[in-house]
Amino acid sequence: MSHDIVIRNGQVVDGTGAPARVADVAIDGDRIAAIGADVGKGRCEIEADGRVVTPGFVDIHSHLDAQIAWDPLLSSSCWHGVTSVVIGNCGVTFAPCKPNDRQFLAEMMESVEDIPADGILNGLPWDWVSYGEYLSSIDRMPKGINVGGMVGHCAVRYYVMGDRSADQVAANSEEIAEMCDLVEEAIRSGALGFSTSRTRLHKVPDGRHVPGTWAETEEMMAIGRVLGRLGRGVFESAPRFEGDTEHYDKSRAEIAWMSDLSRETGRPVTFGISQADARPELYKRAIEFAEAGNRAGANVRPQTTVRGIGLLIGLSCGRTPWDNVAEWKVLRDLDLEGRLAILRDAERRAALIAEADQQPGWVAPGKVYFLDPGDAAYYPTTANSLAGIAKSMNLSPAAAFCELTLRSEGRAVFTYAILNQRPEAVEEMIGNATVVLGLADAGAHVGQIMDASQPTVFLRDWVRDRKLMSIEQAVRRLTSDTAELFGIADRGVLRPGAFADVNVIDLAGLKLPAPEYVHDFPGGAGRFVQRGVGYDYTIVNGEVFMAHGQHAGAFAGTVLRS
Repeated sequence: MSHDIVIRNGQVVDGTGAPARVADVAIDGDRIAAIGADVGKGRCEIEADGRVVTPGFVDIHSHLDAQIAWDPLLSSSCWHGVTSVVIGNCGVTFAPCKPNDRQFLAEMMESVEDIPADGILNGLPWDWVSYGEYLSSIDRMPKGINVGGMVGHCAVRYYVMGDRSADQVAANSEEIAEMCDLVEEAIRSGALGFSTSRTRLHKVPDGRHVPGTWAETEEMMAIGRVLGRLGRGVFESAPRFEGDTEHYDKSRAEIAWMSDLSRETGRPVTFGISQADARPELYKRAIEFAEAGNRAGANVRPQTTVRGIGLLIGLSCGRTPWDNVAEWKVLRDLDLEGRLAILRDAERRAALIAEADQQPGWVAPGKVYFLDPGDAAYYPTTANSLAGIAKSMNLSPAAAFCELTLRSEGRAVFTYAILNQRPEAVEEMIGNATVVLGLADAGAHVGQIMDASQPTVFLRDWVRDRKLMSIEQAVRRLTSDTAELFGIADRGVLRPGAFADVNVIDLAGLKLPAPEYVHDFPGGAGRFVQRGVGYDYTIVNGEVFMAHGQHAGAFAGTVLRS
């Protein structure tokens, strides 16, 4: 018997945490047919000797809600072994949506996630009102990978309460009941859960906080009970931890209501955490509070990412360490060629350097790290900081910045970690089994950060090079752990009968080129993208999607429904 695809002689890491074994993987249609030594022949055969064969990675925290309409590859996730993504995080979604509400939801997404509103309004078909109709619309779009979504509190509350949804007012009982009906329709239609934003960092364009920020606990619990009654769906929150220091009483209370919701409804709850030097112990306390809730019967999973969440700096995007200095501000209003022209002019370059040498920039050169274009190292060291590079070149930091920028024709990229600033804190978080891997934020803040490469950083830095955990446990964290939390059935594992989402990876050859700034969004808007090296093949639903970093032609992705 011939199979559609047979992957030969790979080191199979099945996503469950079980020991790796050398075996063949046979695929028929969109399912795995067999794993073993004598699986038969394949009409397409992939030699995987010396390679790791894994399930496709399941990314539970993306904001690809808009990009899916004009980028069926869903880059940059496609270059890092991701075969399933969850959209609708942080309460910000495009459904449910009345026709007159589209402008508000688009502008809110731009305000919160830095995705251009014009691209959203002109790029999406907007052929839905209910969440179920929205999922059907996504179903009709070509997709290279699988996409599941949560229904967002912002859209639900705005649908019911209109403009006052963003005010600091409580919903009445009738409004809460209507919200619950909308959430029930969404979950029954296949939404993977419900998401909300409570952080005061998320605002609508007029400066108010997004709808749901000030919702009373009664409202949150009522919505949670919908998930409990239906027996499906995860509850996700961007939590309110701002201003909490010393005793962390606010954070304790925030996690307490999430624990109560999980216990009462039987549904899992997840929320984002990160380390910041301004509140160095918050991430520790958040994990402790979650674990205490879990010991009392809750299922609460903090989620974090595997490296510093970094603001990208470089001439390509117009951001420099001296944006606060008068002469350097001029660069922001020019295109790349205009910026390079100024740096190539010896007199103007000297003036820029002199001004930067006399006035401190908005970020210290010792906290800005150069990303090697061939294989970017995100683990900060003195040697790869701008200050360290400048010292080795016997130049001032500004002069070194200009020199590296000119050598690269403006493509040099630096990173400044605004969260997860200490690698030892990141190691502690990702080494804790309570913490789930998330916050890759693919599709969000596209002109500022590029964290969608999370799987590659995790496997290259923490597994292959630093040996924080075994390859078996690492793959489980990227696959079945995330899939099970979100109720995504038959994905994140390699076993007969499961969907054939598969990666063939050259672990020894994994590399991470530095991010590039491109102008490929609607209207020519710019964004950062980042490719990965070492992914021989990525298969989605039994069809080869990516081969050696290039699209192989298939768009076999589907909508993931609860």
